[in-house]
Amino acid sequence: MTRWAAFAGFTLVVLALLLLLARASQSVVTSTGTAAYVTREESRWLNRLPDGAGHLDIEDAPAPTRKTPAESTLTPGPELSTAALLANVAVSHGLFALLLLAGIWLTDVPAAALGITEAAISTGGLGVAVGVALGVAISFVNTLAAGLAETFGADPSEELRELLAPETLAGWVGLLVVVLPLIAGFEELLFRGALVGAFAVGFGVSPWLLAVVSSVAFAAGHGAQGGLGVVVTGLLGFVLATAFILTNSLLVVVIAHYVVNAVEFVVIEGLGWEPF
Repeated sequence: MTRWAAFAGFTLVVLALLLLLARASQSVVTSTGTAAYVTREESRWLNRLPDGAGHLDIEDAPAPTRKTPAESTLTPGPELSTAALLANVAVSHGLFALLLLAGIWLTDVPAAALGITEAAISTGGLGVAVGVALGVAISFVNTLAAGLAETFGADPSEELRELLAPETLAGWVGLLVVVLPLIAGFEELLFRGALVGAFAVGFGVSPWLLAVVSSVAFAAGHGAQGGLGVVVTGLLGFVLATAFILTNSLLVVVIAHYVVNAVEFVVIEGLGWEPF
């Protein structure tokens, strides 16, 4: 017999830990991102220097960004390398996933409540195909919007995405094969499988109401992307929750989530695509 109250407790503890970690990570990401941004701007300016004769007016150089003593005291935060940031994400999401899976097992939550059934859309090629199609459709809109936002200097994911984008082939393999699958698998299991599917089955709550609540929580966990990024992430979460409710397939939303993240990294950071 499923112990729904205990399962809810496990789920909410994992969610709280995730939100606390996300909150604590914001200062580190902001500190690292500021330093990286200054370096990129200086590098871009230096790349404009001609190889031969001629010069650029020093007034064209980007002004260095400095913090006041008060700001430095209030927001200390170490500058982390891309590898360290990726490792942090992989380890934290992996541990949270194990904790949530342990809760699911100990409380005997049925797989069907999490969107894992014998239907082809849940376990077979159909689910993969639908997930890829949904992910590509979201990615198309998301990438165009990111490109348009970047032209106005308002891309909500730019800073975080650039921090996590690897500079080596091994780094890209780690990102695409390990980190992004972990992120997609854990976050969909938590925000869609548990908070929407299992809570709807176990407590008789409307899945659409849970979709709204889970999307707000999903957005709150992405505070490092800034205010606009939180709104965009919340909308993405609701789209994924809608897909989960309509298909009752965890596989579909995991694949879609992975495709969205992978396309954004590969197209914008890897290929440097700037549509506008």
